[in-house]
Amino acid sequence: MQKLKWYSPAVLVGVGFLAGCSSLPEVGPSADAVVSQANGTGDNGASTGAYALVNIDANVANTLSHRIPDSLYGSFGDHRASVEPRIGVGDMLTVTIWEASAGGLFSGPVLPGQFSSGAKSATIPPQSVGRDGRISVPYAGAIHVLGKTPLQVQTTIQNALQGKAIQPQALVSITNPVSSSVTVLGEVGHGAVIPLSAKGDRLMDVVALAGGVRGQVNEMVVRLSRGPRTVSVPLIKVVSNPNENISMRAGDTLTIVRDPQTFTVFGATGNNALVPFDSDSMNLSNALAKVGGLQDTRSDATGVFVFRYEPYAIAHALLPESPLVVRGKRTPVVYRLNLKNAASMFVAQTFPVFNHDVIYVSDAPLVETQKIMQIFSTLSQPLTTTSSVLTSASSAKSLGL
Repeated sequence: MQKLKWYSPAVLVGVGFLAGCSSLPEVGPSADAVVSQANGTGDNGASTGAYALVNIDANVANTLSHRIPDSLYGSFGDHRASVEPRIGVGDMLTVTIWEASAGGLFSGPVLPGQFSSGAKSATIPPQSVGRDGRISVPYAGAIHVLGKTPLQVQTTIQNALQGKAIQPQALVSITNPVSSSVTVLGEVGHGAVIPLSAKGDRLMDVVALAGGVRGQVNEMVVRLSRGPRTVSVPLIKVVSNPNENISMRAGDTLTIVRDPQTFTVFGATGNNALVPFDSDSMNLSNALAKVGGLQDTRSDATGVFVFRYEPYAIAHALLPESPLVVRGKRTPVVYRLNLKNAASMFVAQTFPVFNHDVIYVSDAPLVETQKIMQIFSTLSQPLTTTSSVLTSASSAKSLGL
């Protein structure tokens, strides 16, 4: 009876602990929990955050290879400026007029006793093109210049001065091309409104004119706003892919934002971390290797998951019948990779990892049992030690020691 009396608390502790093992420390859901909670319901039927579950295989990897990331070229094309710029509202124009001889409207008179040779000229002070698209030229009146090239405006002014000036010739220059400029902001040497040249400036040209980027190229994102649309791409993609270095268009707003391309890894891996991309692309095999791979003492090789929001086109291709796929919205998708299947090693090399992906590796089922046994052993050790001491004391007393 004495032994039962002292061991019963340990038994009660163990029973109580096993009854509450659902609160065991863990880093995330088990593989079974991720699977059972897919499509919006958990083990008890309660609503959870709805997501679709897709098992990764060669067909899935091939579908994702056609996932078109944001692209400046794909979104805007490569618009090239005209050879000669067009005049727009707000541009500053300077007009210089020559006459064939002195004594005309725009040349000085010939003074007595002096000989005049060559043409004479006068420069009209710079004018801003008004909203009506006109500038004013003495003796020629209001000249419509909006949408025209400087050469066309020169011809218009010369024709308007015929019969008034002596064989007039005009030269029109745009001294401040406000209407054909782009705005550069953000992580650059100095934000500026940069006029576009006649040759047609590319994205990296205007970034250079704004003083270059302040930071590492692989940490920067280019955000181009053109009209009602804004597209963001990593700067390293623009640097490494000439097609993305598109020509700028008048009115563009270019913002350089510090936003390192990263993915998150946690669970039964060698290192739980926010991992930066070191190139413009990443696959699942490389991503796992960057954090030390799976822990062989903890990980469930069938429970490698990638959490991601997919665009409609990809989600519909993978899950054509799923009610979670709605046009115009991004679909939460969890991809599952079974690394116990040797073929998955090949698939992992072609499965792409994107910015802001979350990679999670669940614990193996046996790990939970090991945790129970370890904690049970820790809690019962003091009781076992106390019982042994009391048993030894009782034996000594019976022996009269």
